[in-house]
Amino acid sequence: MKNSFLIAICLFLFSHVLIAAEVDTALTFSKSMNKNIKAVVIKPDSYKTGKNFPVVYLLHGAGGNYAEWAKKVPGIKNLADQYQFIIVCPDGNVTSWYFDSPVDPEWKYETYVAKELVSYIDEHYKTIAEKKGRAITGLSMGGHGALYLAIKHQDVYGAVGSMSGGVDIKPFPNGWNISKRLGAQDEFPERWKQNTVIDMIYRIKPGSLAIAIECGTEDFFYKMNVRLHDELLYNNIPHDFTTRPGVHNWDYWANAIKFQSVFLSNYFNAKP
Repeated sequence: MKNSFLIAICLFLFSHVLIAAEVDTALTFSKSMNKNIKAVVIKPDSYKTGKNFPVVYLLHGAGGNYAEWAKKVPGIKNLADQYQFIIVCPDGNVTSWYFDSPVDPEWKYETYVAKELVSYIDEHYKTIAEKKGRAITGLSMGGHGALYLAIKHQDVYGAVGSMSGGVDIKPFPNGWNISKRLGAQDEFPERWKQNTVIDMIYRIKPGSLAIAIECGTEDFFYKMNVRLHDELLYNNIPHDFTTRPGVHNWDYWANAIKFQSVFLSNYFNAKP
């Protein structure tokens, strides 16, 4: 009897391992930059059932790469299973800020993430290949990048999130290689303004994006996120804004992605 019970437990656990989320490393080609770029793709446990799945594009911060989310927060695999969506972690080349650089034509990460990668994922995976089936979020540089790309490509993404996002780049003229992507701020102030999220909200079309912003109260980006929240309120743009104690670190983001996942899942599952 005892042996039968142990066998049953082992079979149960083994079956759950077999249907757990699967992590791929996709090698994609960027025509705009003429190079191969890697991305992590996490497929939920029910991927082989035959249905199509919504996709969450999850962006890393400055200094990171495509594999960082999966390494630092391996629990995101469980979120793919729990909420039944595909997670794609693009590579933003350390400090691209997800711009198409007007300074260096070899840096076209807006085109890559918002167009080339989306096309690749829709062609090679079972996705809901429309705006209603796509969301984008990220941390720090990736929080800015997610909002930046979603605002500029409202035909591609239906929902967007930001965790500890650097949503105003103007206070950091010498920070994170931004000047290498846009040129020096004192030489190109209008270019910096045109490419910072907090000055782009006028471009958000009514009802076009579901938006969720959050930041820790001890984060050095906290005040600019509060300003973004205030600007969105002033312009009558619906959004969720969440703050909780926390600094700019992986402990905060490992928790924040859980709340982002709830928000994005609710968007995917909302009735038209």
